[in-house]
Amino acid sequence: MILKNVHAHYETDHGPVVRAVDDVSLSVADGEVLGIVGESGCGKSTLASVISLTARPPLHVTAGEMVLDGEKITLTDQARIPQDWHGRKVSLLPQRAMNSLNPTARVSDFVVDVMRAHDPTILPKEAIEQALERLEQLSLPSRVLESYPHQLSGGMRQRVVAIVSTLLNPSTLIADEPTSALDVSSQKELVLLLQALLERGFIKRIIYITHDLPMLSNIADRIAVMYAGEIVEIDTTKSMIDSPRHPYAQTLIGSTLDPDPRVREHRIKGIKGAPPDLRKPPSGCRFHPRCPYIMDICSQESPPLVGTETNFCACWWVQKQTDATTFAKVQA
Repeated sequence: MILKNVHAHYETDHGPVVRAVDDVSLSVADGEVLGIVGESGCGKSTLASVISLTARPPLHVTAGEMVLDGEKITLTDQARIPQDWHGRKVSLLPQRAMNSLNPTARVSDFVVDVMRAHDPTILPKEAIEQALERLEQLSLPSRVLESYPHQLSGGMRQRVVAIVSTLLNPSTLIADEPTSALDVSSQKELVLLLQALLERGFIKRIIYITHDLPMLSNIADRIAVMYAGEIVEIDTTKSMIDSPRHPYAQTLIGSTLDPDPRVREHRIKGIKGAPPDLRKPPSGCRFHPRCPYIMDICSQESPPLVGTETNFCACWWVQKQTDATTFAKVQA
Protein backbone atom coordinates (compact mmCIF):
# COMPACT_ATOMS: atom_id res chain seq x y z
CA MET A 1 0.00 0.00 0.00
CA ILE A 2 1.25 3.46 -0.90
CA LEU A 3 -0.20 6.71 0.42
CA LYS A 4 0.78 9.87 -1.45
CA ASN A 5 0.63 13.51 -0.35
CA VAL A 6 -2.49 13.31 1.81
CA HIS A 7 -4.00 16.50 3.19
CA ALA A 8 -7.06 16.52 5.46
CA HIS A 9 -8.62 19.19 7.65
CA TYR A 10 -11.54 19.78 9.98
CA GLU A 11 -13.86 22.65 9.22
CA THR A 12 -14.82 24.85 12.16
CA ASP A 13 -17.76 27.17 12.68
CA HIS A 14 -15.46 30.11 13.32
CA GLY A 15 -11.93 30.83 12.22
CA PRO A 16 -9.39 28.80 10.23
CA VAL A 17 -9.61 25.08 9.59
CA VAL A 18 -7.69 22.51 11.64
CA ARG A 19 -4.96 21.04 9.43
CA ALA A 20 -4.93 17.60 11.03
CA VAL A 21 -3.06 15.72 8.28
CA ASP A 22 -0.63 17.75 6.21
CA ASP A 23 1.14 16.22 3.20
CA VAL A 24 1.55 12.70 4.60
CA SER A 25 3.09 9.99 2.43
CA LEU A 26 3.94 6.47 3.54
CA SER A 27 4.04 2.88 2.34
CA VAL A 28 3.36 -0.52 3.90
CA ALA A 29 4.69 -3.71 2.32
CA ASP A 30 2.92 -7.07 2.21
CA GLY A 31 3.37 -8.93 5.48
CA GLU A 32 4.42 -5.77 7.29
CA VAL A 33 3.13 -4.07 10.43
CA LEU A 34 3.68 -0.30 10.40
CA GLY A 35 3.25 1.38 13.77
CA ILE A 36 2.25 5.04 14.06
CA VAL A 37 2.95 6.91 17.30
CA GLY A 38 2.74 10.47 18.56
CA GLU A 39 1.16 12.64 21.23
CA SER A 40 -2.60 13.04 21.48
CA GLY A 41 -3.90 15.45 18.86
CA CYS A 42 -1.06 14.86 16.39
CA GLY A 43 -3.43 13.48 13.72
CA LYS A 44 -3.03 9.71 14.11
CA SER A 45 -6.74 8.84 14.33
CA THR A 46 -7.56 11.34 11.59
CA LEU A 47 -5.04 9.60 9.34
CA ALA A 48 -6.68 6.29 10.26
CA SER A 49 -10.05 7.66 9.12
CA VAL A 50 -8.57 8.76 5.82
CA ILE A 51 -6.80 5.47 5.10
CA SER A 52 -9.82 3.39 6.13
CA LEU A 53 -12.06 5.51 3.85
CA THR A 54 -14.32 6.46 6.76
CA ALA A 55 -13.65 10.23 6.68
CA ARG A 56 -16.89 12.19 7.07
CA PRO A 57 -17.65 15.92 7.59
CA PRO A 58 -16.45 17.96 9.35
CA LEU A 59 -13.32 16.05 8.28
CA HIS A 60 -12.49 16.71 4.63
CA VAL A 61 -9.75 15.12 2.54
CA THR A 62 -8.45 17.85 0.25
CA ALA A 63 -5.63 15.99 -1.53
CA GLY A 64 -4.01 12.59 -1.74
CA GLU A 65 -3.94 9.24 -3.49
CA MET A 66 -3.84 5.63 -2.36
CA VAL A 67 -2.35 2.78 -4.36
CA LEU A 68 -3.41 -0.64 -3.14
CA ASP A 69 -2.82 -4.00 -4.82
CA GLY A 70 -2.09 -2.31 -8.13
CA GLU A 71 -5.18 -0.07 -8.08
CA LYS A 72 -5.14 3.67 -7.50
CA ILE A 73 -7.86 5.92 -6.09
CA THR A 74 -8.09 9.62 -5.36
CA LEU A 75 -9.08 10.21 -1.76
CA THR A 76 -10.70 13.63 -2.19
CA ASP A 77 -14.05 12.34 -3.47
CA GLN A 78 -15.28 9.71 -1.04
CA ALA A 79 -18.45 9.14 -3.07
CA ARG A 80 -16.41 7.95 -6.07
CA ILE A 81 -14.41 5.35 -4.14
CA PRO A 82 -15.51 1.85 -5.27
CA GLN A 83 -17.80 0.18 -2.74
CA ASP A 84 -15.75 -3.01 -2.73
CA TRP A 85 -12.80 -1.10 -1.26
CA HIS A 86 -14.73 -0.85 2.01
CA GLY A 87 -14.18 -4.01 4.02
CA ARG A 88 -12.38 -5.84 1.22
CA LYS A 89 -9.47 -3.52 0.46
CA VAL A 90 -9.30 -1.70 3.79
CA SER A 91 -10.95 -2.24 7.15
CA LEU A 92 -10.86 -0.29 10.42
CA LEU A 93 -10.56 -1.69 13.92
CA PRO A 94 -11.46 1.50 15.83
CA GLN A 95 -10.73 2.71 19.32
CA ARG A 96 -12.86 0.90 21.92
CA ALA A 97 -14.15 -1.39 19.18
CA MET A 98 -15.83 -3.57 21.82
CA ASN A 99 -18.41 -0.82 22.28
CA SER A 100 -19.59 -1.24 18.69
CA LEU A 101 -21.48 -4.40 19.68
CA ASN A 102 -25.22 -3.92 20.21
CA PRO A 103 -25.94 -4.85 23.86
CA THR A 104 -29.42 -6.12 22.92
CA ALA A 105 -28.33 -8.38 20.06
CA ARG A 106 -26.28 -11.56 19.83
CA VAL A 107 -22.84 -11.49 18.24
CA SER A 108 -24.21 -13.54 15.33
CA ASP A 109 -26.63 -10.70 14.53
CA PHE A 110 -23.69 -8.29 14.48
CA VAL A 111 -21.84 -10.60 12.09
CA VAL A 112 -24.79 -10.72 9.70
CA ASP A 113 -25.30 -6.94 9.81
CA VAL A 114 -21.64 -6.20 9.07
CA MET A 115 -21.31 -8.76 6.30
CA ARG A 116 -24.53 -7.73 4.55
CA ALA A 117 -23.61 -4.03 4.84
CA HIS A 118 -20.60 -4.77 2.63
CA ASP A 119 -22.26 -7.40 0.44
CA PRO A 120 -26.10 -7.48 0.44
CA THR A 121 -26.04 -10.74 -1.55
CA ILE A 122 -24.61 -12.69 1.38
CA LEU A 123 -27.25 -14.78 3.14
CA PRO A 124 -27.36 -14.72 6.99
CA LYS A 125 -26.52 -18.42 7.08
CA GLU A 126 -23.47 -17.89 4.88
CA ALA A 127 -22.23 -15.01 7.04
CA ILE A 128 -22.51 -17.08 10.22
CA GLU A 129 -20.84 -20.09 8.63
CA GLN A 130 -17.95 -17.90 7.52
CA ALA A 131 -17.61 -16.49 11.04
CA LEU A 132 -17.68 -19.98 12.56
CA GLU A 133 -14.95 -21.12 10.20
CA ARG A 134 -12.79 -18.12 11.08
CA LEU A 135 -13.25 -18.69 14.81
CA GLU A 136 -12.21 -22.31 14.39
CA GLN A 137 -9.19 -21.35 12.33
CA LEU A 138 -8.07 -18.98 15.08
CA SER A 139 -8.85 -21.43 17.93
CA LEU A 140 -11.59 -19.30 19.47
CA PRO A 141 -14.82 -20.81 20.88
CA SER A 142 -17.78 -20.84 18.52
CA ARG A 143 -20.14 -20.21 21.44
CA VAL A 144 -19.33 -16.50 21.28
CA LEU A 145 -21.60 -16.14 18.25
CA GLU A 146 -24.68 -16.97 20.32
CA SER A 147 -23.59 -14.76 23.22
CA TYR A 148 -24.71 -11.26 24.09
CA PRO A 149 -21.91 -8.72 24.60
CA HIS A 150 -22.41 -8.62 28.39
CA GLN A 151 -21.69 -12.36 28.50
CA LEU A 152 -18.19 -11.83 27.10
CA SER A 153 -15.13 -10.27 28.68
CA GLY A 154 -13.84 -6.98 27.31
CA GLY A 155 -10.87 -8.75 25.75
CA MET A 156 -13.08 -11.34 24.04
CA ARG A 157 -15.42 -8.62 22.71
CA GLN A 158 -12.44 -6.80 21.25
CA ARG A 159 -11.17 -9.96 19.58
CA VAL A 160 -14.63 -10.74 18.20
CA VAL A 161 -14.84 -7.29 16.60
CA ALA A 162 -11.32 -7.76 15.18
CA ILE A 163 -12.38 -11.05 13.60
CA VAL A 164 -15.63 -9.64 12.19
CA SER A 165 -13.81 -6.61 10.73
CA THR A 166 -11.53 -8.98 8.79
CA LEU A 167 -14.06 -11.58 7.59
CA LEU A 168 -13.85 -10.15 4.07
CA ASN A 169 -10.05 -10.60 4.14
CA PRO A 170 -9.14 -6.93 3.66
CA SER A 171 -5.71 -6.20 2.21
CA THR A 172 -5.03 -3.59 4.87
CA LEU A 173 -6.26 -3.47 8.47
CA ILE A 174 -6.02 -0.16 10.31
CA ALA A 175 -5.98 -0.81 14.06
CA ASP A 176 -6.56 2.49 15.88
CA GLU A 177 -5.61 2.19 19.57
CA PRO A 178 -7.16 -1.31 19.71
CA THR A 179 -5.78 -2.17 23.17
CA SER A 180 -6.31 1.15 24.98
CA ALA A 181 -9.18 -0.13 27.17
CA LEU A 182 -7.77 -3.61 27.87
CA ASP A 183 -5.73 -5.11 30.68
CA VAL A 184 -2.24 -6.42 29.96
CA SER A 185 -3.24 -10.05 29.37
CA SER A 186 -6.11 -9.05 27.04
CA GLN A 187 -3.75 -6.73 25.16
CA LYS A 188 -1.40 -9.65 24.56
CA GLU A 189 -4.24 -11.88 23.34
CA LEU A 190 -5.44 -9.25 20.87
CA VAL A 191 -1.92 -8.65 19.54
CA LEU A 192 -1.44 -12.40 19.07
CA LEU A 193 -4.76 -12.54 17.21
CA LEU A 194 -3.72 -9.74 14.85
CA GLN A 195 -0.40 -11.47 14.22
CA ALA A 196 -2.25 -14.72 13.47
CA LEU A 197 -4.51 -12.94 10.97
CA LEU A 198 -1.43 -11.64 9.20
CA GLU A 199 0.55 -14.88 9.31
CA ARG A 200 -2.39 -16.92 7.97
CA GLY A 201 -2.86 -14.54 5.07
CA PHE A 202 -6.34 -13.33 6.03
CA ILE A 203 -4.93 -9.79 5.80
CA LYS A 204 -1.81 -8.57 3.99
CA ARG A 205 -0.64 -5.71 6.17
CA ILE A 206 -1.45 -3.81 9.36
CA ILE A 207 -1.22 -0.13 10.26
CA TYR A 208 -1.14 -0.10 14.06
CA ILE A 209 -1.79 3.21 15.82
CA THR A 210 -1.02 3.48 19.51
CA HIS A 211 0.57 5.44 22.37
CA ASP A 212 2.08 2.23 23.73
CA LEU A 213 5.64 2.21 22.40
CA PRO A 214 6.80 -0.82 24.44
CA MET A 215 3.99 -2.95 23.02
CA LEU A 216 4.54 -1.58 19.53
CA SER A 217 8.18 -2.63 19.70
CA ASN A 218 6.97 -6.24 19.91
CA ILE A 219 4.61 -6.19 16.92
CA ALA A 220 5.76 -3.52 14.42
CA ASP A 221 8.36 -3.94 11.68
CA ARG A 222 8.70 -0.18 11.20
CA ILE A 223 7.53 2.82 13.22
CA ALA A 224 6.35 6.19 11.91
CA VAL A 225 6.46 9.13 14.33
CA MET A 226 3.77 11.74 13.75
CA TYR A 227 3.84 15.32 15.03
CA ALA A 228 1.40 18.16 14.36
CA GLY A 229 -0.16 16.46 11.34
CA GLU A 230 3.13 15.42 9.72
CA ILE A 231 5.28 12.29 9.64
CA VAL A 232 8.65 13.43 11.01
CA GLU A 233 10.47 10.08 11.00
CA ILE A 234 10.04 6.50 9.77
CA ASP A 235 12.53 3.76 10.55
CA THR A 236 12.80 0.11 11.46
CA THR A 237 11.50 -0.64 14.94
CA LYS A 238 14.94 -1.54 16.30
CA SER A 239 16.55 1.60 14.93
CA MET A 240 13.70 3.79 16.13
CA ILE A 241 13.81 2.42 19.67
CA ASP A 242 17.61 2.20 19.96
CA SER A 243 18.70 5.30 18.03
CA PRO A 244 15.89 7.68 16.98
CA ARG A 245 17.12 10.54 14.79
CA HIS A 246 14.48 13.26 14.90
CA PRO A 247 14.61 15.33 18.12
CA TYR A 248 10.89 14.77 18.66
CA ALA A 249 11.27 11.00 18.27
CA GLN A 250 14.12 11.13 20.78
CA THR A 251 12.09 13.03 23.36
CA LEU A 252 8.98 10.90 22.76
CA ILE A 253 10.88 7.65 23.34
CA GLY A 254 12.79 9.21 26.24
CA SER A 255 9.50 10.05 27.97
CA THR A 256 8.14 6.49 27.70
CA LEU A 257 8.04 4.16 30.68
CA ASP A 258 9.19 0.74 29.47
CA PRO A 259 9.05 -2.43 31.63
CA ASP A 260 12.21 -3.73 29.93
CA PRO A 261 14.91 -3.97 32.65
CA ARG A 262 17.45 -2.34 30.32
CA VAL A 263 15.21 0.70 29.88
CA ARG A 264 14.03 0.98 33.49
CA GLU A 265 17.49 2.12 34.47
CA HIS A 266 17.13 5.26 32.35
CA ARG A 267 15.62 8.42 33.78
CA ILE A 268 12.19 9.19 32.30
CA LYS A 269 11.76 12.82 31.26
CA GLY A 270 8.68 14.60 29.98
CA ILE A 271 8.53 16.57 26.74
CA LYS A 272 8.77 20.29 27.39
CA GLY A 273 6.04 22.53 26.05
CA ALA A 274 2.84 21.46 24.28
CA PRO A 275 1.84 20.49 20.73
CA PRO A 276 0.94 23.46 18.48
CA ASP A 277 -2.53 24.66 17.56
CA LEU A 278 -3.18 23.09 14.16
CA ARG A 279 -5.40 25.98 13.16
CA LYS A 280 -2.20 28.02 12.90
CA PRO A 281 0.85 25.74 13.08
CA PRO A 282 4.35 27.20 13.44
CA SER A 283 6.31 28.13 10.34
CA GLY A 284 9.23 25.98 9.26
CA CYS A 285 9.62 22.84 11.34
CA ARG A 286 6.56 22.51 13.53
CA PHE A 287 8.61 21.07 16.39
CA HIS A 288 11.06 23.96 16.53
CA PRO A 289 9.43 25.80 19.50
CA ARG A 290 10.11 22.70 21.66
CA CYS A 291 13.31 21.44 20.05
CA PRO A 292 16.58 21.35 22.05
CA TYR A 293 18.60 21.53 18.81
CA ILE A 294 16.87 24.51 17.20
CA MET A 295 18.75 26.49 14.54
CA ASP A 296 17.75 29.71 12.81
CA ILE A 297 16.60 27.92 9.65
CA CYS A 298 14.25 25.66 11.65
CA SER A 299 11.70 28.44 12.14
CA GLN A 300 12.01 29.72 8.58
CA GLU A 301 11.83 26.78 6.18
CA SER A 302 10.21 23.34 6.18
CA PRO A 303 12.84 20.67 6.84
CA PRO A 304 14.14 18.36 4.10
CA LEU A 305 13.60 14.60 4.05
CA VAL A 306 16.80 12.76 4.88
CA GLY A 307 16.95 9.09 3.88
CA THR A 308 14.79 6.95 1.61
CA GLU A 309 11.06 6.69 0.91
CA THR A 310 10.67 3.91 3.50
CA ASN A 311 13.15 5.13 6.14
CA PHE A 312 13.44 8.90 6.44
CA CYS A 313 13.65 11.79 8.84
CA ALA A 314 12.46 15.38 8.28
CA CYS A 315 14.88 17.60 10.16
CA TRP A 316 17.43 20.35 9.47
CA TRP A 317 19.56 19.25 12.41
CA VAL A 318 19.69 15.67 11.15
CA GLN A 319 20.70 16.86 7.68
CA LYS A 320 23.74 18.54 9.17
CA GLN A 321 24.94 15.40 10.92
CA THR A 322 27.76 13.55 9.22
CA ASP A 323 27.02 10.14 10.72
CA ALA A 324 23.34 9.17 11.03
CA THR A 325 24.20 6.39 13.47
CA THR A 326 25.78 8.49 16.18
CA PHE A 327 23.04 10.81 17.33
CA ALA A 328 23.27 11.82 20.96
CA LYS A 329 20.21 11.21 23.12
CA VAL A 330 18.37 14.37 24.15
CA GLN A 331 19.38 15.23 27.68
CA ALA A 332 17.20 18.29 28.15
